[in-house]
Amino acid sequence: MEYDEPTLNQLAFSATTHCLTGCAIGEVLGLVIATWLGLHDLPSVLLAIVLAFFFGYALTIRPLLRSGIELRRAGRLAVASDTLSITTMEIVDTAIVLAIPGAMAAGLLDGLFWGSLVASLVIAGIVAFPVNRWLIARGRGHAVIHGMH
Repeated sequence: MEYDEPTLNQLAFSATTHCLTGCAIGEVLGLVIATWLGLHDLPSVLLAIVLAFFFGYALTIRPLLRSGIELRRAGRLAVASDTLSITTMEIVDTAIVLAIPGAMAAGLLDGLFWGSLVASLVIAGIVAFPVNRWLIARGRGHAVIHGMH
């Protein structure tokens, strides 16, 4: 059976979805933990960002390890392929959540908490798509690891 190569837009969408998944896991977990612990805005944001990068990289490293690539090389590939995308998403979604009045003070059972988080992640994904497309078109970003999975 023959498979068509994915288009640039399909690759960029896949890369964006992949990075957005890691960012979302980290953001949600970080902000839930920070809210539960009653942390102030800065520690909350920092925890969410650290976890977003951790999970973003982890989602890239895992299939690379399964394909036989050693951990050190898989880590370097993840950093090289995901950093600009994750950074873009983190700047956008953090700025949006901070800009929405009351979002950082909202509790876990508050619709504002979840609504602002979802909106910020969706917008961050939309902004990151052209970044990923640009990277892939130049043989960078997820294009570096596309054939290694």
